[in-house]
Amino acid sequence: MGTINVIDYVTISTTGNAADFGDLTRSHEGISSTASKTRGIFAGGHPSSDTIDYITIATTGNATDFGNLSGTRRLTGAVSDRSRGVFGGGISETNTIEYVTIDTTGNTTDFGDLTVARHGLVGVSGA
Repeated sequence: MGTINVIDYVTISTTGNAADFGDLTRSHEGISSTASKTRGIFAGGHPSSDTIDYITIATTGNATDFGNLSGTRRLTGAVSDRSRGVFGGGISETNTIEYVTIDTTGNTTDFGDLTVARHGLVGVSGA
């Protein structure tokens, strides 16, 4: 399919097709996402990107620049506890785990390391 910048949404309480929400700041594939109650976060992607974008969930519209990952990567795992978004691994075969505070903008901060470098991760959260 190639890279795209489209953001779609669905209303979970009803059935139906997706609708247009807005656009990311650039076209990507292989991005990761996580969210709080108020913001959605999109990170990384291909072509090589360290970009982090955010949207305000309650209103449709285009994404805004949030900050940057510590390096370029795609296919990271992402989870959140509704206040902190955590991103781990990814292609460029890294073992890095890093986080952002979702309600403020800025670059990631080191969280720790995976046991080995991985990509294509799936995140699960209990929040």
